[in-house]
Amino acid sequence: MARIRISLLLCLALLATAASAAAGTLEERDAPTAVSGIYSVTFNLSILSTLPTNSTITCRARIESNQAGRNLRNQPLAAASAQTVGLAAVTGSTAICAAEIPFSWTVANAAGGAVLSYEIDVVSHAGGAPLLLKRHARQGISATLPAPGGSANLRFNVVL
Repeated sequence: MARIRISLLLCLALLATAASAAAGTLEERDAPTAVSGIYSVTFNLSILSTLPTNSTITCRARIESNQAGRNLRNQPLAAASAQTVGLAAVTGSTAICAAEIPFSWTVANAAGGAVLSYEIDVVSHAGGAPLLLKRHARQGISATLPAPGGSANLRFNVVL
């Protein structure tokens, strides 16, 4: 009777080990790919109200690789990122703020592209300390990767 129990326990242990090994099997991924280039981001701004003297408009853009998934150790893949800040040239009720984001990453999947986030701030410097007057921000904008070493032009029309 003891032999039967021991044999049964051994069989169950072997089945549990096999099941956990099968559950832990991870799919193979493509070799990492080096990607590089420049994202040229241009914001065409429409200003609805008069800005105080000594105001500035800045645009901040951040791009990061869109790397969903997990690596072979079942850990989340880290996203590479790059960011920049630009200063707008104001003419009457319009302004243009341009920023270039050079990047060079190694990614698990170049087809995943990138994700852009941006923020545009209108700041008054009329008083002693800078005062934020307006802010416009967006996140999660999908962008394709440019050709290797090339550039991608992204344009946005924003009303402030």
